[in-house]
Amino acid sequence: MFRLKGKAMLATALVPLLAMPGVAQDYGNFDGYTLRVKLIGGAQYEPLYSEISAWEEMTGATVEILSRQNHFELDREIKQDIAAGTLDWCVGSNHTSFAPQYGRIYVDLRDHISEDVLSDFVPRVLEHSTVDGRLVQLPRHSDVSNLFYIRSLYEDEANQQAFEAEYGYALTPPETWAQVADQANFFADPPDFYGTQYVGKDEAVVGRFYEMLVAEGGQLFNDDWEPTFNSEAGVRALDWFVDLYNSGAVPRGVPNYLWDDTGLGFASGSVALNLDWAGWSAFFNDPENSSVAGDVGLVRAPMGSAGVRTGWSGSHSFSITETCDNMEAAVSFVTFLTDHDRQMVEARNGLLPTRTQVWEDARAEFAADGRDFMVEVFDTYSASMAEDAFTPPLIPEWIEVSNVIWPRLQAAIVGDMTSQEALDAAAREASVIMEDAGYN
Repeated sequence: MFRLKGKAMLATALVPLLAMPGVAQDYGNFDGYTLRVKLIGGAQYEPLYSEISAWEEMTGATVEILSRQNHFELDREIKQDIAAGTLDWCVGSNHTSFAPQYGRIYVDLRDHISEDVLSDFVPRVLEHSTVDGRLVQLPRHSDVSNLFYIRSLYEDEANQQAFEAEYGYALTPPETWAQVADQANFFADPPDFYGTQYVGKDEAVVGRFYEMLVAEGGQLFNDDWEPTFNSEAGVRALDWFVDLYNSGAVPRGVPNYLWDDTGLGFASGSVALNLDWAGWSAFFNDPENSSVAGDVGLVRAPMGSAGVRTGWSGSHSFSITETCDNMEAAVSFVTFLTDHDRQMVEARNGLLPTRTQVWEDARAEFAADGRDFMVEVFDTYSASMAEDAFTPPLIPEWIEVSNVIWPRLQAAIVGDMTSQEALDAAAREASVIMEDAGYN
């Protein structure tokens, strides 16, 4: 019987599972209990949730999913719960970029989960999951983006000849973001086909701008936490988005795009080049879901003018509220959803594991099954995570700052402001936030 009374008991309960993946594990008996949770929704996140019924069967508990929506909407709902004092649920989806802003609403998982269990996670991922010395989230998978492309476009001789005649270099998968812009404009044939696309609102577009800023040699803040993204590098970064929008190389709707829009857009076969998360890789190559299945190429994210690759990164995770009415059941649930077998479920769909062993086991399984594309995905993303990945500032103000930046980015993209005007306005607003928070 799973009765959690401290680290030692949870360590004893979970070690057999970690040592012998696939062996049935006792996750406790919570017969008749209803665990209330709020989860992120979306195509790349859903396969894991099919495993919830197994946890219910094992434990006798029922999971009531109160929310299942994109993370930006979920973040707003959680903040409303905090303001209203209605944190009457136990488990919530979280993210390393979002977690610092929530204060102490979530428990320190090191008080409930053994270090023997936590040691199976990638140490750097746990470090990024820690806020003010407290491990407030258990990471389910990590994120970084690389560049997917339609392979046959690059293999077509007519395309090769026409591109080289126009741009003066060979048509090959791009190594730089300047080449992405060239190729996106070359392939674009609106309104039926587009060269590329990007997310255009919420923290999503700020993250994309941020990584392009870094690739151009800039930074969001200086050492004194004063905004510096309105620099020449910032203008170059934002101009990349603006220029593609003005040229018609991206869909007109990109200012309203989020992750499902870009993922489904590439899978529709109407976009040549797509910077995206690993979690879409299996979907892109699945003929039941994707028009480009069997025709998908993948390369490392390109470099900006500073010779730096884009690599905005973070981890999706699960947290447990301090107000949870059954801590044992909540710990059982989040541990189950991040155990070896559940991470294998996610890895088979291309999501990047946070357990060291799963990286090796998933790649070996792909190779044995002849899934060469997924082997390529894991090799490419492994290199990106090791060499290119960087997080946004892991500070409580990150989302608040991003919320004043993204409307200005949108304004520049659609032509209501110049890039310099937009970034100057955003920097002024961000300065107020940082000053009010006591940074300078």
